[in-house]
Amino acid sequence: MAEKITITFSNGRIDEYNKGVTLLEISRDAAHRYTTPVVAAKVNNEIRDLQNVLEEDCMVDFLELRSDAGMKVYQRSVTLLMIVAARELFPDCEVTVEHSLSKGMYCELHHGRDVTPEDIANLERHMRQIVSEDRPFIRKVLPKTEAIELFKAAGQLEKVSLLEQLDREKVSVYYCGKVYDYFYGYMTPSTGYLKVFELKYYPPGIILRLPEKENPAVLPKFVENPKLFKIFQEAAQWGNILRCGYVATLNQCIGKHDIKDIIRVAEALHEKKIAQIADFVSSHRDEVRVILVAGPSSSGKTTFAQRLNIQLRVNGVWPVPVSLDDYFVDREKTPVDENGDYDFESIEAIDLELFNSHLARILAGEEVEMPTFNFKTGQREYRGHRIKVDKGQPLIIEGIHGLNERLTSAVPRHCKIKIYISALTQLSIDNHNRIPTTDARLIRRIVRDSEFRSHDALMTLKMWPSVRRGEERNIFPFQEDADLMFNSALIYELAVLKKCAEPLLEKVTRENAEYSEARRLLNFLEYFRTVEDDEIPQNSILREFIGKSCFDKH
Repeated sequence: MAEKITITFSNGRIDEYNKGVTLLEISRDAAHRYTTPVVAAKVNNEIRDLQNVLEEDCMVDFLELRSDAGMKVYQRSVTLLMIVAARELFPDCEVTVEHSLSKGMYCELHHGRDVTPEDIANLERHMRQIVSEDRPFIRKVLPKTEAIELFKAAGQLEKVSLLEQLDREKVSVYYCGKVYDYFYGYMTPSTGYLKVFELKYYPPGIILRLPEKENPAVLPKFVENPKLFKIFQEAAQWGNILRCGYVATLNQCIGKHDIKDIIRVAEALHEKKIAQIADFVSSHRDEVRVILVAGPSSSGKTTFAQRLNIQLRVNGVWPVPVSLDDYFVDREKTPVDENGDYDFESIEAIDLELFNSHLARILAGEEVEMPTFNFKTGQREYRGHRIKVDKGQPLIIEGIHGLNERLTSAVPRHCKIKIYISALTQLSIDNHNRIPTTDARLIRRIVRDSEFRSHDALMTLKMWPSVRRGEERNIFPFQEDADLMFNSALIYELAVLKKCAEPLLEKVTRENAEYSEARRLLNFLEYFRTVEDDEIPQNSILREFIGKSCFDKH
């Protein structure tokens, strides 16, 4: 009789299976308990693909498309599907996965000529043919040396460099027919899972349109993001200036001690861009009364606003900062989210009527006593802080709602300049594995929360889904309303944050649901060599997260 193992599911159900059963076999038994397809699983809180074989008693939590982790698996698998189809259709073609855009992935096909709409239509048609064939994605765990020879023979030298630097004896390679690739993360069991996608011609490349976890059965409405696309193109130009597009190249610079030059040039690019923004604002000084700085969590808004203030003063403009945090409504009036928790990121958490009244009075030349919000008591207080500005003095207001016209409805649109800040990294792991901007911001926040807010990594990881929901509601829908955009990412930053973040993430233990996310981030940080922070300027945006900023009030 076959030896049995006990499987405990996340809903408390307990079943017995034969030792050696795969997660795929179990998922078929459990499929009726889920409303969307199961694409991966957590085994003892570690993510595994469905090919994984179970040899001992364990806890299993299946990941369907409605979960963050499940949707990541789906999106990664569709990306591999596109790469497989491109190699079969255009044998000499190279696909590069560039960045997220318009609820999808912006990619480029390089095959010696401009991409045409017909190319894209043929590629999507071939992808759907592969889906109909339900080809398996087969994961093979290879000795690292064997994988290196495999990619060397295929001419994929960026993957060769990456794997040579990786401190692992074995690596996973996914095969689909004759095509193989190395990916950071797991795949669906087969192409038959990948029914919802679309390719959109978007010169000079394409957008691989993907579903969202909230409604994985359909594609979201396509929304143009031309301003954001322009900033991503600028990020690519910065990467070219630094001659550092992939992690392996960055690591080589660290090994050869060229990182000091990269730090200096990266910081100079930031300073030049901030100066250009200050010049634009200064050229409109006769009409601009309010400068609004907005962006998602850990995008570096505070340091950017301070540095912009300095560059404006160089131009003879003396702005006055106004803190949006001081206009929170009293705690008992704070709106709650769907879970019944206070929603501090809702625009209704701001006293819009009082804020706009004060703005109108200040801009009319009145002296106004400003409130101070006491975060310990959750109440607004008045401590004698007064503001009066001259006509040529604009206000700088920094906060997540800056792009929303409701925030400053008392101020005519032509009297405002809206600036959107985000951290759009110029770096990729390799040509098929991008670095999500949300991962870079999450690592920034884990380090900052530990340094300045006495929050451990577990608390930050618990809060992050709520933060992300707030961004999707309150920031991203308004980003194209910005007059100017600033990319706060620094190409070297993850090599610095690694040293700070790793010990914090190591403290997240297996019994916590966030353990799988902590392990994912730790595995991601393994790709980077460490850089010390000695050479980082005190006014760097990175100092907002690691400490010792010249703007630091802590």
